[in-house]
Amino acid sequence: MPGPTLSEVARDAGVSLATASRAINGSANRTVRPDLRERVLASARRLGYSPDPSAQAMARGRTTSVGLVVHDIADPYFSSLAAGVADAADRDGLIVTLTSTRHSPERERAFVELMDRQRARAVVLGGGRLAEDADGALRGALERYRASGGGVSLVGQPLGDLPAVEIANADGAADLARALHSLGYRAFGVLAGPGGHRTALDRARGFTEALAGLGSPVAADAVVECAFTRDGGHGGMRALLDHLGHGLRGTGTPVAVFAVNDVMAVGAMAAVREAGLRVPEDVAVAGFDDIVTLRDVTPGLTTVRIPLAEVGEQALALALAAPDDDAAPQRVVVRGEVVLRESTPPL
Repeated sequence: MPGPTLSEVARDAGVSLATASRAINGSANRTVRPDLRERVLASARRLGYSPDPSAQAMARGRTTSVGLVVHDIADPYFSSLAAGVADAADRDGLIVTLTSTRHSPERERAFVELMDRQRARAVVLGGGRLAEDADGALRGALERYRASGGGVSLVGQPLGDLPAVEIANADGAADLARALHSLGYRAFGVLAGPGGHRTALDRARGFTEALAGLGSPVAADAVVECAFTRDGGHGGMRALLDHLGHGLRGTGTPVAVFAVNDVMAVGAMAAVREAGLRVPEDVAVAGFDDIVTLRDVTPGLTTVRIPLAEVGEQALALALAAPDDDAAPQRVVVRGEVVLRESTPPL
């Protein structure tokens, strides 16, 4: 027996067929009053009506899918961000298509172009950008996708005038530097991440500039470039210990080492222990992001907390906002909060 039709839903709700269609399928250029929309949806639920996905896509000009691009889904930073996007999408009746690019602008661009061909409703790009010249082709793909009716937002740094949830990386790192200085630390090292990564650059710069302003500059040879990963932090700390380690054991004045993300800090702490030193007695360690994995890290890691799930929700809201909605923000700035834990005790 065939199910109820859209005409029957419209008749039950006491509205026109066009209004019922816009309420259920959406529209590229027309909206329905909230009370009428709720009346139509109530009739659809009561009658057991199931909308046709193809009709919805034709009405809206786009499908009910959204694309999410992250650098590494195994990284707790990105999994928390993805959870926020997925929760927000679920509330809006949208389906998330996720891809992991391993920091490749070419893969990001190819995914955006795929989402455009598939008429996805929006694309969210999570994670820090590379140098501006490396993002030229990606920016062009995003602008073409947006011009064709798709929604776009970025997390981390802005790219041109595209909507973005910007993380105040330099400010958060500067706040952390001032907090460590106030605890009595005067000798510092930085695991700075890769040289072309804008998030890493901003965090390292904010940290070192704040310390220079406090009269405790970080020596150039105590700033170590490394991969933006757990293993990168491990290798970077080993290199830093090779340079500083001979003076650490038993001095009573530990060096405070800032890793520009938490997974790097976790690797750095492992390298300290493998060298026969202790955290925090010999080397104090701090990170950035406050990923959920830190609940299981001993000693507790000092970090800068970013509300990653909320950031994901905000990013999707920006991407779904109508381009001509003057009330919708194009840029949201999120500032982190310093969280002091056992890895950096007062001196």
